[in-house]
Amino acid sequence: MTTTGPLVATALDLPAGSPGGSVELFLDLYTGPRPLIPARPFMLAPTGRRPRRPTGLGLLPVVGKCLDGPAFHRYVAALHRALAEAVDPAQVGLLHLQHLAFGATPALMRALPDCPRIALVHGTDLLFAEAHRDQHKVLTDTVHLADAIVVPTAAMADRLLRIAPTTDRTKITHIPWGIPDQLLTHPPRRPSRPSGGPFRLLYAGRLTPEKGAENLLRALAAVTGVELSIAAPQDQFHTLTRAIRQSGAKVRYLGWLRRPQLWRTFADHDLLVMPSTTLEAMGLVALEAQACGLPVLYQPVPGLVDALAASGTSTDFTRPAALARDIDRLRTTPGLLAALRQAGQANAARYPLSATAKALTELGHRIS
Repeated sequence: MTTTGPLVATALDLPAGSPGGSVELFLDLYTGPRPLIPARPFMLAPTGRRPRRPTGLGLLPVVGKCLDGPAFHRYVAALHRALAEAVDPAQVGLLHLQHLAFGATPALMRALPDCPRIALVHGTDLLFAEAHRDQHKVLTDTVHLADAIVVPTAAMADRLLRIAPTTDRTKITHIPWGIPDQLLTHPPRRPSRPSGGPFRLLYAGRLTPEKGAENLLRALAAVTGVELSIAAPQDQFHTLTRAIRQSGAKVRYLGWLRRPQLWRTFADHDLLVMPSTTLEAMGLVALEAQACGLPVLYQPVPGLVDALAASGTSTDFTRPAALARDIDRLRTTPGLLAALRQAGQANAARYPLSATAKALTELGHRIS
């Protein structure tokens, strides 16, 4: 269902084909033959072999992405020029600023200075604003200039206010991210499995340091009878070679899976593990897993606590004994996994993507 509203201009300054929940959400909302939100969406043109481009996605031929100093300002200027050439201001009624930081946000505001602005917090923008001076400046400028600021969880609002305490709180609106409606209505069938095999864990997502994969591998050294599958970008998986060897864990690499493949993979495992160390904006991969009947074991960091609460099981991946205890309880307590599957599916059903699109469109009407 496509929502009716002003044409949105939006950009994510990541190369098309990049992994991550923010990218999938962006493509889900703004691209395809009938996008949920009518938009002119843009990403960076990738170098090398180009992936299949989703319908409607524009590519910006800009290189030099960075975070600080004069090179960052040159990068923003190049993005501004590319967007100004690609977009007719007369056709656009609203900006969706993906992230409070990074280059696409200031570039869009410069290219289309007269449009109302909704800024969407994704989580990584907050982390990088805390660590990089120029990104902090972009964030503080954005919260001042935006007409509305959307957070997917209360935890993201709390973190934003710690970083930028002068933010006008009346601008902040809570709109949860969502997962595709068709996944909620037609999840993949869970195949029957013979008893007696290994307990199958799945890690799915990027393997950047804040995702906690090394904590997971160290902790699994104390757990017997499990097999860990990893679905992640190949170059990132290679950085784990030493940690995998040291852990002694039985690890199976699945590659970086397309969404339908990942959903079928959820249905073929016993437990999704999310060892994130810092925060998650919402943890969309966990909600998609729950929709597919896969229980979630997670580190109780901001964002995940909001989205999952008691529908998943929290543990401490930094304490091997705690992880071993919780995995043993999950695989040996009669009826526990079945109860978690039911609770997870009920939780995931609270977050249809169509509701996200509808709420964003209604917010756009209010500020336009």
